[in-house]
Amino acid sequence: MPWIVLLVSAVFEAVWATALGMSEGFSRPVPTAVFLVALAVSMVGLGWAAEHIPIGTAYAVWVGLGAALTVLYAMATGGESVSAAKIVFLIGIIAAVVGLKLVRGAPEPAAEKP
Repeated sequence: MPWIVLLVSAVFEAVWATALGMSEGFSRPVPTAVFLVALAVSMVGLGWAAEHIPIGTAYAVWVGLGAALTVLYAMATGGESVSAAKIVFLIGIIAAVVGLKLVRGAPEPAAEKP
């Protein structure tokens, strides 16, 4: 479940990043509202997932997937040019995110409760 929440949070990261660009310096109310809601959902989800997944991995997955989705959306809507090199590097980001999920680290020691 933490990985699903983390992936959904990464999607919301792409939403808020896109809405931020569309808000024109927070002067447009609808994109600004979308930005604020998506930002809150994204951060809450990242925070919850980071309680169950090591923070380094959680953050890398969140920012990597969010960035890749933001660029893919911009390319799909014509806001950014498409090139073979960009596609290759986006595939690299996504492959790295998948790799972080597949690689098993040593289990973390149980934290002592005060």
